[in-house]
Order: sequence, then structure tokens, then C-alpha cells
Amino acid sequence: MTTPYTFAHNAFAGALRSTYAHLSDGEESGVAVNVAGRLMLMRTQGKLAFATMRDSSGEIQLFALAATTQRFEEFAKLHLGDWVGVSGEVVRTKRGELSVKVASWQLLAEALHNFGDKWAGISDFDLRYRHREADLWANASTRTSLTRRSEMLRSVRERCWAANFMEVETPMLNAIPTGAAARPFRTFHNALNSEFFLRIAPELWLKRLVVGGYERVFELGRVFRNEGVDTRHNPEFTILELYAAYWNYEDMMAFTEELVAGVALDVLGTTEISYLDRDFSFAAPWPRRTMAELASQAVDEDVSVHTPLAHLAQLLGERGVEVHVSWGAGRCLAELFEVTCEETLWNPIFVTDFPVEISPLARRHQKDPELTERFESYAAGRELSNGFSELNDPVDQRNRFEEQARLAAAGDDEAMLIDEDYIKALEWGLPPTAGLGVGIDRLAMLIAGEANIREVIAFPTLKPLRD
Repeated sequence: MTTPYTFAHNAFAGALRSTYAHLSDGEESGVAVNVAGRLMLMRTQGKLAFATMRDSSGEIQLFALAATTQRFEEFAKLHLGDWVGVSGEVVRTKRGELSVKVASWQLLAEALHNFGDKWAGISDFDLRYRHREADLWANASTRTSLTRRSEMLRSVRERCWAANFMEVETPMLNAIPTGAAARPFRTFHNALNSEFFLRIAPELWLKRLVVGGYERVFELGRVFRNEGVDTRHNPEFTILELYAAYWNYEDMMAFTEELVAGVALDVLGTTEISYLDRDFSFAAPWPRRTMAELASQAVDEDVSVHTPLAHLAQLLGERGVEVHVSWGAGRCLAELFEVTCEETLWNPIFVTDFPVEISPLARRHQKDPELTERFESYAAGRELSNGFSELNDPVDQRNRFEEQARLAAAGDDEAMLIDEDYIKALEWGLPPTAGLGVGIDRLAMLIAGEANIREVIAFPTLKPLRD
């Protein structure tokens, strides 16, 4: 099959519907256009043929007549899914459908696979995710979700720029896995004869830029964590990380709630969200509750990082959680919060004041040295963001890294290693700084109303097919 190398496309379906909305039934515009897209429906009535053509902006009807359409018989035999380019006048049929009256046409690409039922789309989940290119045409909801994600990313960038944050890019290949507690992906650099790791977070690189004099920086980029795959996790995902000199975690919480509310307003026109048949509002301000307060409420007794380890272990055991030998009271408190509270936090909320033990990069709390000035935001029962006042004391940071190394030696495969380059950067001086990380995919799920993270990722990670 020989197809043309180009087509003089000059009109989109969505714009035509807007521009020629005034045409009355049976009226002709006198304007010829060139449209292109996929055929999603074809029906013939003797010497007439009506086709629905879809492009990235929407659908428009193609109206062909045997008397005036070149190669009418061939046009009427086109397959659903074929790409066509059509030249013709914009008209409204007597039945009121805005159409392009086909004068001439070209087959631009032939579809050799069926796109599924024209109404139901493709329902096979494996086919949908492995061949998203087909899913996008067959299922309108997929296009809507990915379009909303794109609009969300644009809004995030514009709002960060408006707040004087500079967008930067940092390395994806790292000599050591660092920046967050997670199991890394390993790779090997042949020329350098060295093992590298795909980054699990850009955090330490970004803070080194603050040391270098950029007071506000952000990055929207991919990170990689060698973890399980489920409805909320994909091993390759997108994160917004940003850092602001002279802020603390209170300042960053205020920025976070305004950013998220603003993005919802930009994309949806409202901060009121309906998600999985339940409602909540992204409107600021969001309440602040400490981790200890929420955990205490859940177990109906006062617990904190100062509660004896044995008692926290008992409370976890009663809830089916086995305590690892390396866990201290701080890790146990965090696990207790996770198992009793996380899924109950439906309305947006900031959970604050995390234990030092699980916050190796956060600055100690001014009122309790066993806690940090750290927060996580939750909405619809899932973590949405993480942020804190940044630890800027190189001595304390080395001690925290050494504790992480001890945990790694005890079998914690998510513990961080000592990053000597980062410690040296801190020795040059990091001013008071606050940082933020936002899970873009999870935010996109809430904005798009999707329960599965795969629905908002164009090509989610899948197990390879074996012969």
C-alpha cells in the first residue's frame, strides 16, 4: 500500500464545530477545508455515505455523495480505524449535523487491527495498557484523563514560575542511591566501569543548587523505585520537587495547599472534587494534625515517639504488623499511624511532626529533638506530598546517614547510604530551606477521577510478554 508522504491539513474538528455553530439546517458555508483523522463509524445509504472522523480535538461527520465525491465506492468501503485526509466544504446537513462534504480524499494509513466496539471501546485491560495507542482512540475516558494530566503539568509549571521558582534538571544516573528511602534500580556504565543507580529522588542535587545560590528551584521529572506494582504505585513515576531558601515547613505547607488548589481550579474550574462517589474540597487552608495526635486518636490512648518501644510493638502486633529488630520507637509510631490512619484521611490534611528515625534529611523540631519539622499531605486516603524544613547541619547529617547505613546493614533494603559529596556541599553552607515533593501521578488520579494509577500514565510499566 502506497500512502502520501504529507497532507495539507488546515482544520480541526473542534474548531470547525465552534466556528460554524451558526449554520442552520441544510445551510452551506461556502468554505472548503482540509481535515484529517481516523474513521470511527461508517454507514452507507445507496449513493450516500456518512462517516464519523475523529482527530485530537473531537469528531466531525464526513458527508459523501456518489455524484460529487471522487472514488465514492472506495470511500464507502474504508475500514473503521483508517486514517483519511478529506477536502471539502463545511456544511450542515438537513438533519442538523455539521459536516465536511467530501470532494476528494486520501487514505493516509490503513488500520490492520480492530479498534473494538464503537460504543464500548476496548475492554481488555492488558491490551489497553500494552497498546495505549489503540486505547486512546477506542476509549474517550483515556484521552480525557491523559489530557487532564497534561493540563495539570502545565498549571504546575506556570504556578511555580509565577512564584519565582527556576526549573532545572538534575542527573538520573547516580553513583549511590540517595534522596529518599526506597529500593533502587541498578545499572552499569561500561565506559566508566562502574555501577550506577536510577535516581529515586532529585532531592540532594536540588539542595546543592540552593547551596550554589539559586534560592528557589524546582524539577518535574521521572524517578525510579524498585517496588511493587498496584493501583497506586508504578516503579517509574513523575515527581515535582522544589526548594525555597529562607522558608520553613509552615511556609511550604501554605505553598502546597495553594498550589494544589490552584491546579484544580486551572484544570477543572473548581476546587470541589468528586472522587469515587465521594466529595472533598482542595480549597485552602487544610487542617494540620501531628502524627502522634492522629495515631493516639486511632488507638484510643496517648502514643508518641516517647512511648516505650515494647508497648508500641504490642499495639502493632495486635494489628498484624511484625516489628523488625532494627525499628525504634519512631519507626513503630509511623507504622502505627500508617496501619490505623492513612486510609481514613479523606479530606485534604497535613500530617506533621514526623520522628527523626524515619526522616534522615529533615531538620529537628524546635520543640522536641526526637521529632522533625516534616509534613505529609493526604487526600482521598492516600499520600499526596511530602515536605520539611531541610537539615542543613553537616555534622547532624553525617550522623543521620551513618544511622541509615546501620539500618541497611541490619537488613533494611530501603535505607540510604552516606553521600559524601552532599555532606561536603552542606559544609559550604545551606541557608534555612524548605523542600517539597508532590506525586504528580497521584494528583493526576484525583484531578482525573481515576482509581488506578495506570489510567493517568500513558505507558505504565508491565511485565514483559514471554514467548
